[in-house]
Amino acid sequence: MKKKVLALTLALVLALGLTACGGGDKTIKVGATPAPHAEILEIAKDLMAKDGYTLEIVEYNDYIQPNNSVEDGSLLANYFQHITYMNDFNQSSGTHLVNAAGIHYEPFGLYAGKTASLSELADGAQIAVPNDATNEARALLLLEQEGLIKLNDGVGLNATKSDIAENPHNYEIVELEASQLPARLQDVDAAVINGNYAIDAGLKVSDALAVEAADGAAAEAYVNVVAVKEGNENNEAVKALVKALQSDEVRAFIESTYDGAVVPLF
Repeated sequence: MKKKVLALTLALVLALGLTACGGGDKTIKVGATPAPHAEILEIAKDLMAKDGYTLEIVEYNDYIQPNNSVEDGSLLANYFQHITYMNDFNQSSGTHLVNAAGIHYEPFGLYAGKTASLSELADGAQIAVPNDATNEARALLLLEQEGLIKLNDGVGLNATKSDIAENPHNYEIVELEASQLPARLQDVDAAVINGNYAIDAGLKVSDALAVEAADGAAAEAYVNVVAVKEGNENNEAVKALVKALQSDEVRAFIESTYDGAVVPLF
């Protein structure tokens, strides 16, 4: 009898231990850049709590660590990047990230620095762009959209500085890390800035000198996604996260908060 009681006690202790280690744990970690992603996740956090999940938001100020952290399993997911960047990161870094859901689109804006308008840009003016491959191509396409440069035919999302076919005013294209563009805005004549960094710096898309066309290919190519490691797409916690992010509450928050700088795509 004593042996049976001991065995039952040990079994109970083991079961409780397994629950504490994750069997009953509904806490998930998601990486995000501060604005707008972490702000949007705060709305999702309250919604997920109703389903019994605790969402822990881990903020990053770069585009590399949140992907590496999903790859190594220290994060279940991240929400900060567009799908084109994610695919490029996989190719260059050997990671295995996949799109669990598309959430929103952030139009790129060309913002005034030392020069107040496009018509006032002098020959040789400095225009800063992000230095990572996918975002630089996007910035160059915006400059082409506004007639400031002409790119080689067909380069599209693979455009680089070397693909500038015509630059009649000899604008100097200055490549900077995306996160540094707002801080360096007053050092150049103008800068093409990622939506999240523009928001974080208090820049309004409505004040931009130029904005990506909303009906162009950019909305599809640059949809911001929930990224997870391959194999986790159907994880119940990931499904709960996507459900919250694609809710009416999140849509209302986005539309009332960002004044067109963030556009829901669900």
